[in-house]
Amino acid sequence: MASLAAPAAAHGGRGRDGTVRDGLSRPVYSYADAIRESVWVDTGLDLDRDGRPDRVAADIVRPSEPARRGGKVPVVMDASPYYSCCGRGNEPQKKTYDSAGKPVQFPLHYDNYFVPRGYAAVLVDLAGTNRSDGCVDVGGRSDIISAKAVVQWLNGQGTAYTTRTGDTRATASWSTGATGMIGKSYDGTVANGVAATGVPGLKTIVPIGAISSWYDYYFAKGAPYHSGGPDGLARGIESPEAAARCGAVKNELVRGAPRTGDWTPMWAERDYVPDAGKVKASVFAVHGGQDLNVRMNHLGQWWDKLAAAGVERKIWLTQAGHVDPFDIRRAQWVDVVHRWFDHYLLGVDNGVEREPMADIEREVDRWTTDATWPAPGTQATTLRPRNGTTPGVGTLGTEPAAAGSTETFTDDPRQSEADWAARADQATAAKVAFTTRPLAKDLRVSGSAKVRVTATPTTRTAHLSAVLVDLGPDTIRNYTGSGEGISNLTTRSCWGESRPGDSACFLDTRADTRAVDYTIFSRGWADLGNYADDHVGRPLTPGRAHTITLDLAAGDHVVKAGHRLALIVAGTDRGLISAPNSQPRLTLDLTRTSAELPLVGGAPALVQGPAHEPAPGASAPLTSVPEPGPIDRRPAGPTTWPIG
Repeated sequence: MASLAAPAAAHGGRGRDGTVRDGLSRPVYSYADAIRESVWVDTGLDLDRDGRPDRVAADIVRPSEPARRGGKVPVVMDASPYYSCCGRGNEPQKKTYDSAGKPVQFPLHYDNYFVPRGYAAVLVDLAGTNRSDGCVDVGGRSDIISAKAVVQWLNGQGTAYTTRTGDTRATASWSTGATGMIGKSYDGTVANGVAATGVPGLKTIVPIGAISSWYDYYFAKGAPYHSGGPDGLARGIESPEAAARCGAVKNELVRGAPRTGDWTPMWAERDYVPDAGKVKASVFAVHGGQDLNVRMNHLGQWWDKLAAAGVERKIWLTQAGHVDPFDIRRAQWVDVVHRWFDHYLLGVDNGVEREPMADIEREVDRWTTDATWPAPGTQATTLRPRNGTTPGVGTLGTEPAAAGSTETFTDDPRQSEADWAARADQATAAKVAFTTRPLAKDLRVSGSAKVRVTATPTTRTAHLSAVLVDLGPDTIRNYTGSGEGISNLTTRSCWGESRPGDSACFLDTRADTRAVDYTIFSRGWADLGNYADDHVGRPLTPGRAHTITLDLAAGDHVVKAGHRLALIVAGTDRGLISAPNSQPRLTLDLTRTSAELPLVGGAPALVQGPAHEPAPGASAPLTSVPEPGPIDRRPAGPTTWPIG
């Protein structure tokens, strides 16, 4: 990883304040006696139009011992819109307060674990939520400034008050000015956005299952993912006060997010990827390889831009869906985040930044490491589809298709990627599939892939899907189950110290697994009407060929020897994108259709064995995970919340 200086503090042995021994901060401070307080930070905005600057609430718990002797502590911060509406974590937890309004419960374990080790935990209510003023603008200026203003205040550059409406100033004289942001989903998204401002004092971020561009949460090159829009998300998470005052902001969200899928200035404001070069913080990113809520393309495009900018990075990739690593690999996760924060916030020279960059869940609960990611030796390799002996069932390899080769399918919005993959070896009307022969060696796909499609539609609108499938038996996390790959146990484990109203003990989990005959490991979608411009759609000309590139989600998957790799191209992927206004028949020009895959070892790594011979009874569909259901576990409501 690139070099990024840590703040000057304890290196190795014992720290100046006694918290660091043998390269690790120790729980020497009393959690029971910690200072609990709230401040309201001035954002400088007035989105709720009440005539005064919006203030956002920051609830703080910090050790009392350093404060008594004038010492300073760094900050672990989680800025979220979910502290009152929906809760955080697997159970989930909400903020609670005593009769005087003093914070009691801080969701998650960050306060319980890090405060005794010499940190402050700061949980920020984004504008328009819980006890904050202002309006929710779903990833826009208000969201990002909500958290940025608190980072600036912690660094001595902002203004805060002891109450929501009063004039008594609050100072952060107890803060070293070093802040690390952490959080899953929306929370991690805000961390990405704040880091992209380059704000001083933000030393590191740990985004988990986070969005990097809000357009890509709602659309894939014009193809809609969700039936709702960001205004629905705002309504689901805003406070009653914001609901009464923020109608104009929600109307702007409606106008700025047309269901045509066209790019607008609103989406540009909510795209953090172009500003990756401004990031001064280190980044420890985590994502589920089967996250169907915040999909892996968010991680892939953000990661690539951070790499180009030379940002110091670390990554964990799990086999689960939208799940926090605390509920997958708990002891190891707490340990590595502890050392990560110690290094970047306390300045401890513990070597965490010199460890392998990537931890990857290769099989359920079996992890491997790589010095860098994507894996060393990865090369973009072009694979091409060819006709087979059965219409709609072709081959995949490095040889180009014969001149004039075509395949045809009809969009069927009732079918999904699971239907297509289960019948990869059968001629079906709704998809075309191209497979390699059984592989003679393991084949690793590491990074982001693309599929270039040339298709002739019969109608003026058409949606396209492309998926990569590992055809072969395996045991995987049941990512479409209610726990998205985990199940809760009845036991609890404790991570830090507890006090009345704020327990450090959380439900243990185990992997929820499923035996399958195939695994879909990468996906991409597009509206064919965006063939000329990724951000602007136009009507298609029936009978005319159009070419478009589908960006497949990043990932890291090994197709085992004896398995086959399949590329499937189809129309609407039920449950994952919305259907077009028509059901077109599409003819693919195979000579102008190809997949560019990041293969470790490049083209020579694709070593195929003898031709595949279907087993007796192979006409029956393969088995795999059930159809995707509601992505998030929450009460009935909008299905577009990136909650975790």
